[in-house]
Amino acid sequence: MTKPMNLNVRLTGALSDYVAGNVGAEGAYDNVSEYVRDLIRRDKARAEAEAFGRLKAELDLAFSQPDDGYNVLDADAVIARNRRPVDGAR
Repeated sequence: MTKPMNLNVRLTGALSDYVAGNVGAEGAYDNVSEYVRDLIRRDKARAEAEAFGRLKAELDLAFSQPDDGYNVLDADAVIARNRRPVDGAR
């Protein structure tokens, strides 16, 4: 497990007002730390969803190709292919 991280962020003007409106008695969060953690979790979920969407699109494209476009390989062929040096490798 990673060590806890402390952040020090200075907000002014509209950003400060916006955060203040979301924290405390009138806001959805008890404190700024709780709000920031939730924002980070949401951003992480968004990034993961985007990555999944890109992978899904690649797989959808691959699986939409006609079957005659695929090469049948057995385990020995895959192992042999992976043992070949890559261009530029030493």
